[in-house]
Amino acid sequence: MHISHSRSILAIAKVALFTAFLAACGVEVSTTSDVVQPTPAQSSRLLAQATFGPTAEEIKRLETMGTAAWFNDQFAKPQTLHLAYMNSRVASLPAGQNLGANQFYESFWQQAVKGNDQLRQRVAFALSQIFVISFQNTTVATMPRGVAGYYDTLGAYAFGNFRDLLQAVTLHPMMGIYLSSLRNQKTVGAREPDQNYAREVMQLFTIGLRQLNQDGTDTTSPATPTYINDDIAGLSKVFTGWSWAGPDKSNGRFFGNSSPTPDPNRDWLPMQNYPQYHEAIYDTTPPAIPESVLGVTIPQNTSGEDSLKIALDTLFNHPNVGPFIGRQLIQRLVTSNPSPAYIGRVAAVFANNGQGVRGDMKAVIKAILLDPEAMTPPDPANLNAGKLREPVIRLANWMRAFHASSVSGRFLLTNLDNTLNGLAQTPMNSPTVFNFYRPEYQPPNTGFVAAHLFAPEMQITDETSVVGYLNFMRGAISTGTGTAHDITADYTTELALVATPDLLVDRVSLLLMQNQMSSTLRGQILAAINSNPNNSAANKVYLATFLTMASPEYLVQK
Repeated sequence: MHISHSRSILAIAKVALFTAFLAACGVEVSTTSDVVQPTPAQSSRLLAQATFGPTAEEIKRLETMGTAAWFNDQFAKPQTLHLAYMNSRVASLPAGQNLGANQFYESFWQQAVKGNDQLRQRVAFALSQIFVISFQNTTVATMPRGVAGYYDTLGAYAFGNFRDLLQAVTLHPMMGIYLSSLRNQKTVGAREPDQNYAREVMQLFTIGLRQLNQDGTDTTSPATPTYINDDIAGLSKVFTGWSWAGPDKSNGRFFGNSSPTPDPNRDWLPMQNYPQYHEAIYDTTPPAIPESVLGVTIPQNTSGEDSLKIALDTLFNHPNVGPFIGRQLIQRLVTSNPSPAYIGRVAAVFANNGQGVRGDMKAVIKAILLDPEAMTPPDPANLNAGKLREPVIRLANWMRAFHASSVSGRFLLTNLDNTLNGLAQTPMNSPTVFNFYRPEYQPPNTGFVAAHLFAPEMQITDETSVVGYLNFMRGAISTGTGTAHDITADYTTELALVATPDLLVDRVSLLLMQNQMSSTLRGQILAAINSNPNNSAANKVYLATFLTMASPEYLVQK
């Protein structure tokens, strides 16, 4: 892209971008309420947190509806299924070509950019970074329809109850493969059950490592562990005997052999329990299942299904779940360092939605997104507020704000992991079960450590990825992105404003920055636009968009 502007502006943007990444943290305020008629800036702010990015049309719609009606509307929208898209693509593939990760990415970006069920899709993406599976697992990578089905499962239960979500994740065969609970077998001789899922379901999916107060702070100093090795061992035996779905429970089906014929939908159907491989007696020597798992007894000869219910009920009802999961969802949607009061308010709604129901995800989502710490912009002088926008969200913001369309209709974006000419992040392609970044990541040798603050997204941010992002967006903004520039923006409205640069910059500020652009940044962008009278109208739009998206003020969502 050819943009006529001072090289110093671009250089400053690159340096400031990396430096100011160090300001992605949290803020504290007080009460919460629905907004009957939000302003354009309030609407844009909510949409930046609750969707893959504001559009002018959705800002106006939210203004008219009010927040309560908007949430009810989003909760009522039918789910758009990624698995349905994968199935539809089978017939159109060239002869000899099988479905792969690229077809899932097509579906992901179509729904992120064009989907009507934006809140569901956004929450599903947040959940995918808590309940992680990844295409980087070589076996999972061979089952892209299974991954699509898993992502649909996250979407299906995003507005349900956390207890049901936990069970659906636990029994999904892609999770079974990823954390090796599928085909997990009871103790025989020196062989013991695999402990992988038992450990991670506690550490990452429910209760965490430390006993928490309801405001997310540790109950003791030093912290008290939530579980011990005996709990892992006990749970690992609860998770024995689970394997592929099918019409029978034969040994061949358990091991996934070609005979009997595998169920054609087994990649996404919930796993079933095979009694012959489940460890159901705890009074053998050594004990097959401890008499107590997290303090709850599993009776002798309990079936696989009933053992699972006892175990998941125990985890679900643990007091840690509300603050532990609530904090992570706040981090994914709103701010990296929510105040203890914010976490406490969300945990209280998790414990009781006001009608005596625990784990109501709709109530939790509303509590997170309508909390004052989400709804109220922080003081601009508060450098600890907000969160770093992760690369996938930045790209989706741009595509939605400027009505990006796909020449093929399929949104042909493939793997974006390359740090030099990509985004250093690809959906459902986390390098580990710990996500792309840890919730409590602190960039070493920075003020975050001394201040006891966290910047999760900084874990995939360095000098190379910063320059890579700038290079990627510089090309995407002007010429498009994806295979053969399949995805391009529509700047018709912006081009009509070029004659009045103030209005152009104000529109970009509303769509990308929720009207939080400082007078300093606004002046710099206007100066760049006006610096060359011979610059084309298109280049002025590209320049306004690029310098906004390169600015620390945009990159740190506040």
